[in-house]
This record gives sequence, structure tokens and C-alpha cells, in this order.
Amino acid sequence: MEAHQESPERPDLAATVEALLFLSPTPASVDQLAEACESDPSEIEAAIGVLDERLGAGPRGLTVRKVGGGWTLATVPGVEEASRRLLAKPRTPPLTQAQAETLAIIAYLQPVSRPEIARIRGVSSESAVASLTERGLIEESGKSRFGAVIYKTSQLFEKVFGLESLEQLPDPSRFDPTPEDERELRERLLSVGDQRIEP
Repeated sequence: MEAHQESPERPDLAATVEALLFLSPTPASVDQLAEACESDPSEIEAAIGVLDERLGAGPRGLTVRKVGGGWTLATVPGVEEASRRLLAKPRTPPLTQAQAETLAIIAYLQPVSRPEIARIRGVSSESAVASLTERGLIEESGKSRFGAVIYKTSQLFEKVFGLESLEQLPDPSRFDPTPEDERELRERLLSVGDQRIEP
């Protein structure tokens, strides 16, 4: 049987998958890739394996990585400094402390409502929630039984933080706060624990 010859007009499946991952702004699932390539999911999985081997076969700057339930192209370790110099001017301002706190609460307690976030932080979180929603890091996930909008992290959140799933979030038990911070945090979390509004 004559081997299939790759041509510029018709690249092999692994090359097509590489191009699709390059073009996709978010991680693409196997099913999405299979539909785009008009192939079976098993063929896409095999093509991803071939692509991974190709990218790992020599000194390359990219690798294929599974994040957020899909596949994406990512830079290899060791290029961070060069990347920072090239992209020194951020496209968006960094997260404020309020936004970072709010994002952490949503990531670990999701789905969670804005009143719950405010109770945990001790201050209003309306602005932080709005900013995180606008950035695409969180999204609405329905409403609680009391009618409050509840929020969860988005697929973009997992991509930005390089997470394959939320199970890869750092273990909060490894957080090493001062005794004062720990006492305050524990009191806040315990006080809100019995009051959490379930969806």
C-alpha cells in the first residue's frame, strides 16, 4: 500500500490540528477538533500524540498542553524571561488586591454569589466582580434559590493559570499565613460556612 504523501495543499492530520490550535483563542476539545477536521475523535487523539512527539523531538519553543478541558499550544519552560521582555507592556492592568481576593474566593467556593463574597471579604465586591466578569475570568452560573446571581470561573481562567481542571488549584492547606491572618481568615470562613447560599 502506497504511503500517503503530505502536500502543502493537504497537510497531514497532526499538522492540521497544530494549525487549528494555533488559530483557536481558547482550548479546543477533541470533539471540536474532530468536527473541524471531519475525523473521528480517536484519530484526533492520535494526531495530538504525533504533534506532541514532533514538538518534543527537537529544540522547539512550543508544546501541546491540555488545559481547561481542551488542547492548546503553549510555550515551553525557559522562555518566560524573553516572553516578559517582549510583552513587557501588559494589554490589561494587573489584578487589584480586591480582584485577586474575589477571584480566589470564586475559584475555591464556586458557585458563589456576590453577597457571599462580600460577607467573606468584609467589604462590597460589586466592582471586583464586574471587572472579573468583563475580563472573562468569571461568568454567571445561574441564580441561587433567593434570586442572587451566582458566579464560577471561566475556561479562560483555567487557560490563564495553566490548569487542566480546577482540581489542579493549589491546596489551600499549604498556605502559610501569620497567626493573626490565619485567625481572621478562619473566623471569616467559619462564619460564612453555615450561611452559604446553595444554588
